[in-house]
Amino acid sequence: MPTVAELLAQKAELEKQIAEVQREQRSSAISQIRQLMSDHGLTLADLSGRSGTSSGGPGAPRGPRAGGKVAAKYRDDAGNTWSGRGLQPKWLKAAIASGKQLSDFAV
Repeated sequence: MPTVAELLAQKAELEKQIAEVQREQRSSAISQIRQLMSDHGLTLADLSGRSGTSSGGPGAPRGPRAGGKVAAKYRDDAGNTWSGRGLQPKWLKAAIASGKQLSDFAV
């Protein structure tokens, strides 16, 4: 039965072999991609989808980025605003509790 030290040495050797094969495969793939790009007259801009076409396919311009500002849908006289997303703010809850309608604050 092999010792732990022997097994660790085998593991290290296998990891070296794996890394070398991965490097070779990566190099081969890059060569193939470059050849295909050359054969078809493609550029990096073509691959990124930023070639100026608006076909709506992958890489086509999209709407606003997630997490960006959203226009206010509700506003009170004090200038408080709410986009209509997420929980209602305290100022709006208080106003509704006092008898006002949500539509009273629509922008």
